[in-house]
Amino acid sequence: MGHGSSKELPENTNTEGASTPSSRIKRPHIRRIFRRPTVSRGNGSSSSTLKLVSAEDFAGIALLTLISADMQQFKDKWLACVSFGEQTFRTHISDQTEKPVWNSEKKLLLEKKGPRLARISVFETNRISKNNLVGYCEIDLLELLTQDSDSDFEVFELFDPAATGKVVGRISLSCSVEDPIETEKNFARRILAIVDYNEDGKLSFSEFSDLIKAFGNQVADNKKEELFKAADKNGDDAVSMDELAELLAIQQENEPLINCCPVCGEILEVSDKLNTLVHLSLCFDEGTGNQVMTGGFLTDKQASYGWMFKLSEWAHFSSYDVGLNSGSSASHILVFDRKTKRLVEELIDKKIVLSMRAIYQSKIGLHLMDKGAKEILLSISEKQGREMNTTESARDIPAFVEFFKDQINLAEVKYPLEHFKTFNEFFVRELKPGTRPVASMERDDVAICAADCRLMAFKSVEDGQRFWIKGRKFSVQGLLGKETYSSAFADGTLVIFRLAPQDYHRFHSPVSGTIEKCVKIPGCLYTVNPIAVNSKYCNVFTENKREVSIISTAHFGKVAFVAIGATMVGSITFSKKAGDHVKKGDEYGYFSFGGSTVICVFEKDAIEIDEDLLANSARSLETLVSVGMKLGVATKKQATVNLPNFDNWVLEE
Repeated sequence: MGHGSSKELPENTNTEGASTPSSRIKRPHIRRIFRRPTVSRGNGSSSSTLKLVSAEDFAGIALLTLISADMQQFKDKWLACVSFGEQTFRTHISDQTEKPVWNSEKKLLLEKKGPRLARISVFETNRISKNNLVGYCEIDLLELLTQDSDSDFEVFELFDPAATGKVVGRISLSCSVEDPIETEKNFARRILAIVDYNEDGKLSFSEFSDLIKAFGNQVADNKKEELFKAADKNGDDAVSMDELAELLAIQQENEPLINCCPVCGEILEVSDKLNTLVHLSLCFDEGTGNQVMTGGFLTDKQASYGWMFKLSEWAHFSSYDVGLNSGSSASHILVFDRKTKRLVEELIDKKIVLSMRAIYQSKIGLHLMDKGAKEILLSISEKQGREMNTTESARDIPAFVEFFKDQINLAEVKYPLEHFKTFNEFFVRELKPGTRPVASMERDDVAICAADCRLMAFKSVEDGQRFWIKGRKFSVQGLLGKETYSSAFADGTLVIFRLAPQDYHRFHSPVSGTIEKCVKIPGCLYTVNPIAVNSKYCNVFTENKREVSIISTAHFGKVAFVAIGATMVGSITFSKKAGDHVKKGDEYGYFSFGGSTVICVFEKDAIEIDEDLLANSARSLETLVSVGMKLGVATKKQATVNLPNFDNWVLEE
């Protein structure tokens, strides 16, 4: 998990500027804790209510504290981010240059089937626009919490995102699971601090009355005198923290006091005691600012931006959100990493984003396409493809790797960089054997992901058009063409595998079977970026150059496999041909330079797609997957061949 070899006590953990528990407690007036029923994001927008968790899946609430770091050969101001699931949090900026100190903590909800990996990213700061990622580590929190350790903290190595295995520093942190009883006491302590106006550590009847009102329970408000007397065990006309905690615990078991979260205003389901406790524990810390770490970000990249980006958000030039995006929201493409169960941002040059928005999200841009720009784009793509096959193009490889340094793992590549004599040789690079294991290799009724890609899956074309494909003329018949289309595909399952330039660009067979036919369909070379796919003015999948194969299988019936070219894609090369038998996971072909897409169409009700893929797609959220990951299971029974009965046969000489 990236442990360092040393566990020396982090230095300067009490330096000036580092917050102590007592200094973090804020005491605003009671009116300040009323909010609209949403959870604020760091970008100023709002998300829906906090996620509910089942008792079977609940694993606890972890308290993660980033203590300090030791950055080798660097002298700068530093901030750190923690990304976990669909949330990212950031520390304050430490002024210590070589050994930054944060002492920043955050509570994280742990689920048995939820995310386990927390990514910690350390940035050197540049307050003007954005900060530079210097080192990162990934930590399995459940594994860390179950380890035996004599130390109060752990040390992890920070790795250079641009150089595989290179260590650039170490970070010290602590992680513990909060005891439910302690959670209740902590909640009582913090809520008491809010309404303890004279800061004597106790609640007078007036202060207690304000607290009951904040809970939103009219029944409790009507009998606040009775509740006050019940809480005041020692009869000193004041309620202490311990007395308040006991009252809350007893009442939650019998007649819950808290119907409404006093921080965000959300109505709580009083019968769901677990989620009430989880909500109050997490939301209260977020809402009152007790925690040093700032929450509400979606990715570490967003959390690390400087004031120039915040200004652009304010001016609506740029924004962050999950799902279908247009305008400024389309500037940042967020995908859900299936392996780490974390949101990540796709890297793309800002100039390219602006040009794509101008072309594909407006009638004017598409009108220019119809007036001859299509041919120009095709000519440019073909020319770029030829240039990427020259020996001079190899000089572009290091810059390409540097730009995508956090999203290309060179340790997986079969050959070192110096092996590649042209850029396209690197672009269609092979991976080391065993790098992409195939799920359920022995079972042909299990389909797999065909590419390293961003995946969308829909039970029907109608679902695909509702959640993702906005081109008005899209149809399966238009996608497959007259030669390969059959009525069996009419309302079939649609799976879209979108490859970005940084991805491994060889695609593989998702199923086992025999290739019946292969048909080339000429067309344009629009981009396959979501900016174009989500545009109502563009019909990317039915107008782009593509090659369609039909694979006949024993378990899924016929499967249409469509390789679609895109802007700057010089060619589509197939490793298989009609008549060949393919085993799932076999290499099927590759795309030369550029982004590109593979689409698989299954016959209606032939496959049950994995639920997590369908759920993300219904949110218009692409899932980042790797070749060989499980896609779904066949629902059709394997066809059987009726053999003749040999019992009554007589052999004649």
